[in-house]
Amino acid sequence: MSDASQTTPPCLIVVFGARGDLTRRLVLPALYNLRHSGALPEEFAVIGVDHGAVSEVAWRRMLGDAMRGLMADRDAEFKADGLDEEVWGWLRSRLHYLRGDFNDAATYRSLGALLEKIGAQYRTGGNVLFYLATAARFFAPVIEQLGSAGLVKQGASSGWRRVIVEKPFGHDLQSARELNAIVGRVLDEDQVFRIDHFLGKETVQNILAFRFANGLFEPVWNRDRIDHVQITAAETIGVEGRGGFYDPTGCLRDMVPNHLFQLLAMIAMEPPAAFTPAAMLRRRAEVIEAVRPLSPADVVRGQYAAGAIGRNAVPGYREEDTVPPDSNTETYVAMKLQVDTWRWAGVPFYLRTGKRLRERTTEIAIRFKPAPLAPLRSAEIGGYGPDWLVLHIQPDEGISLQFDVKRPGARVSLAPVRMDFRYRDWFPKEYTVGYERLLQDCMHGEAGLFQDATMVEAAWTIVQPILDAWQTSADETPQYPAGSAGPAAADALLALNGGHTWRTLTAGRRPPPRRPPEATATTETRPVTPAPKRGGAKAGDASASAKPGKSTKRKPAPAAVKTQAAKKVAKKVAKKAAKRATRGTAAKRSSRKG
Repeated sequence: MSDASQTTPPCLIVVFGARGDLTRRLVLPALYNLRHSGALPEEFAVIGVDHGAVSEVAWRRMLGDAMRGLMADRDAEFKADGLDEEVWGWLRSRLHYLRGDFNDAATYRSLGALLEKIGAQYRTGGNVLFYLATAARFFAPVIEQLGSAGLVKQGASSGWRRVIVEKPFGHDLQSARELNAIVGRVLDEDQVFRIDHFLGKETVQNILAFRFANGLFEPVWNRDRIDHVQITAAETIGVEGRGGFYDPTGCLRDMVPNHLFQLLAMIAMEPPAAFTPAAMLRRRAEVIEAVRPLSPADVVRGQYAAGAIGRNAVPGYREEDTVPPDSNTETYVAMKLQVDTWRWAGVPFYLRTGKRLRERTTEIAIRFKPAPLAPLRSAEIGGYGPDWLVLHIQPDEGISLQFDVKRPGARVSLAPVRMDFRYRDWFPKEYTVGYERLLQDCMHGEAGLFQDATMVEAAWTIVQPILDAWQTSADETPQYPAGSAGPAAADALLALNGGHTWRTLTAGRRPPPRRPPEATATTETRPVTPAPKRGGAKAGDASASAKPGKSTKRKPAPAAVKTQAAKKVAKKVAKKAAKRATRGTAAKRSSRKG
């Protein structure tokens, strides 16, 4: 992978889909961040290609307004301490617009002439990066037109030519194979970069360092110590006016064969022989190839209905402006996977992703098996909780480890605690959207964080049985309220597989939840004597375990407990101060303390 501080070579980027959501929301902000960090050279420019009849000035203004709007959006991935007008002015002056039809050969003739003109103006040396930020249906025609126009030919004296293809790469297994065949006819494999911006996120890249640079974790990274793994990518937003793209795609195609499978590959891959792009790509591909094909019983789907995100009422999916009112497209998917390797045999991997969920969060949570011998555990009480290692991808990047400790006091009882590492606590604040490193790597010709043709087809092979089953099914997609954690069937999926439960959706690292009453009860090493029956109650009832004369009311919430404890401490301090005052020794004690 390229060094983040390394300046990229001279380059002219051509963005197809220049007025689209992806360009406004991620590609241009990433270029802005790269220039802000000093990674873009003076020999740099952008040509935007789109069918819209707008002027170059209007397009530049639209992008500037979009970036300022993203800064005010709490859920946007682009963050900054205000727009740096000097940086934006530099980038804006290098934005050029070409109106054209992606299927028209005349567009590519005009583009060829513009490449020569702009390339000479900014001295980019013939290096061109074509970015396909379009709807997936345009990938094949754009690549074929680029080949027919001779725009992707490269040589030692003419500079390099590379193409970035966005996800989803194909609509199913058959279309992925067909698209790979077209790419293979027009481009060499080292010219095409199938991008997944999740792999550009700092926490995802840190998985490799976390696993392979620390002797502490790798010995327990296997089926002997890990109970199961949960991978979550939850969004609070809906389709945001993109129903025309989303409805024929759906959540499964949009998120699973790319984003979630790439996170799975980083977690489950074997150590590479060397940290070279080729070696890492091969190790990730091995994981995807080892995943057992899915069956319908392993997958749950859902579609969000009307509800509320926070205090804001939001419409259901079918009520969105750009969505058909009878759409059966899924906006939520949960699944159970098995990776058939020596390391992971028998360990379930649970994946879930969806829109209009309770919180925006992406995390990888690894639950460890309980200790083989638990001297403190009582069969009657069961006070142990699970140990979790959680990799927080967004929005609050970092790593946390949750485990049990003894509560202070004479009695032996357990409490969950957590150790947290946050990037923002240890390193200077850096604003990224995940595309910065990937764009740099592409301009340097490094493909370690991208997908090759084999990996793409292996991913589609896994999900193809589900696509086939849903296509022939007459069942309605179950609905879940917007602002919830998803459909109830997703909970049942885990409950029926070892009695597991999903982790609570939280946006940040909140303290571990307190154990339920049966788990927070005191765990003692001495034998537990059942409480006597009272009033005909059974020994297992809450009333039976209460002492005579004691109330069985539920304890106050944690916040209330803290408040009451603070009041008691304040009263004790006041009483002690009063006693010291009456003894006339307050001044002496104060001086000794000083």
